[in-house]
Amino acid sequence: NYCRLLTAFLSLSVLTGSLFLLHHRLSRSRRRTDFYSFEVLDARGRTVSLEKYRGKVSLVVNVASHSERTEQNYRALQELHRDLGPAHFTVLAFPCSQFGSTEPGTSRDVEAFARSNYGVTFPIFSKIRIMGSEAEPAFKFLTGNAQGMQAVPKWNFWKFLVSADGRVMRVWRAEEPFDLIRHEVTAQVRDIILKRRMEL
Repeated sequence: NYCRLLTAFLSLSVLTGSLFLLHHRLSRSRRRTDFYSFEVLDARGRTVSLEKYRGKVSLVVNVASHSERTEQNYRALQELHRDLGPAHFTVLAFPCSQFGSTEPGTSRDVEAFARSNYGVTFPIFSKIRIMGSEAEPAFKFLTGNAQGMQAVPKWNFWKFLVSADGRVMRVWRAEEPFDLIRHEVTAQVRDIILKRRMEL
């Protein structure tokens, strides 16, 4: 009797352990299936879960303070964020200095610069690398999942449109007109609003 109980207990323990490992692996892989499943650092070095932006359309941008396109882009991005956010849309800015050292300061310098010069109210995260072996995993996800698009940034202010469920929908190069971006973002936001109304 004792032997049977011990065998049953050991079998149950092994089975429970195996199920736990399987669940852990599945949940880990599930966590990495969309953009909002990642964690990043904010400008002050604190961990932020991108999960907080799930349900919104996001425009993810690699920004720089000393680029020839800085003023035009920051002003247009803030206008877009003001007009369409923050309930259904947000701009998510990631400073990067891999293009001609156009972002030389600290993350907090970048944030202060954007807020004081352009009145930026959208989130500005910690400085990252977007290319190479040290590339930020969340950005690797964007470039790796933008099928058939100009996914790998070749300069500052590349823009990735991410859907409410974390999929990469569109990519725009730095020089592309903001009218195109506004039109696409507006359509995505309209879809979210209509969908939510239908669910009520």
